[in-house]
Amino acid sequence: MVEKCIVFDLVLSEYPFPIAIAHQIVSFCFTSPFITAGSKKNIAHWLHHPNFSLRIHDVTEPIMIEVDQIYHLACPASPPHYQYNPVKTIKTSTMGTINMLGLAKRVKARMLLTSTSEIYGDPEVHPQPETYWGNVNTIGPRSCYDEGKRVAETMMYSYRNQNNVEVRVARIFNTFGPRMHPNDGRVVSNFIIQALQDKDITIYGDGTQTRSFQYVSDLVDGLHKLMNGDYDGPVNLGNPDEYTVKDFASYIKDMTKSDSEIKLLPKSTDDPSQRKPDIRLAKEKIDWAPKVTVRDGLKEAIRYFQSVLDESGEIIPTGPGAAKPKKIKIQEEA
Repeated sequence: MVEKCIVFDLVLSEYPFPIAIAHQIVSFCFTSPFITAGSKKNIAHWLHHPNFSLRIHDVTEPIMIEVDQIYHLACPASPPHYQYNPVKTIKTSTMGTINMLGLAKRVKARMLLTSTSEIYGDPEVHPQPETYWGNVNTIGPRSCYDEGKRVAETMMYSYRNQNNVEVRVARIFNTFGPRMHPNDGRVVSNFIIQALQDKDITIYGDGTQTRSFQYVSDLVDGLHKLMNGDYDGPVNLGNPDEYTVKDFASYIKDMTKSDSEIKLLPKSTDDPSQRKPDIRLAKEKIDWAPKVTVRDGLKEAIRYFQSVLDESGEIIPTGPGAAKPKKIKIQEEA
């Protein structure tokens, strides 16, 4: 049985680890360069658990601690947020990963890296299998995140091959659910916040680009299965249920019974034209597939964002450009 599990995450439990593994989490740490992307309120329900402790730590600095497993989730994933400070973004993926691998090597811990579907760039293969090498602009505005994660994967397998570190790599596709930052700047949060306030639902591009959305509890289940399974190659974790962004906006507008108008704006630089995971490997190697439908997940997300709006008042969603994560009243009061 795992005695000590450490989770490095910058969003203060946007990915809520379930009670089923809570007894294993002795130290729960967060990176500090982007600490405003989350809220302590998100982990308030864990703070008095006897096997849980919180540390604020910058993952780009080394840490000395005894652990059996390391979940390395630290890095902003919202394009406006990671573009706000691209140097810190790439430091988190490179220096942060090196520090965590050094820790894993020293204490002989198994380490899981949360990589991303963004390593596939603007894919020329659809859906995207783990064998696809990607189509990424190395110097574009998104490259600090995309290339940071690509080199982090390289580091993981270099440490495995040279130092026998046990590694796991999850390539996460679009994920949503309660506790997302209202100003996350991505499709789900923006569309819901806009729809609930009857503001224009803004799409950057002509809306024909596609995305696939998974609910957060499915992701957590996949991470747990991957960490504790035997397979050590990269694994896609995502829901293959694919939507055009325009259809998805209409779907959210209907679910929220909103009077919003859907407005098309200029396309963001290097925005992928399509995104859909091939999850055959996840099914075969870790017996995982998403269970929560997009509709059921959206019901929970809409309920959560409505509660945020009820407490905080008007929220102006983040646009496509680089932006610092904003603090929301509901978080300030936590």
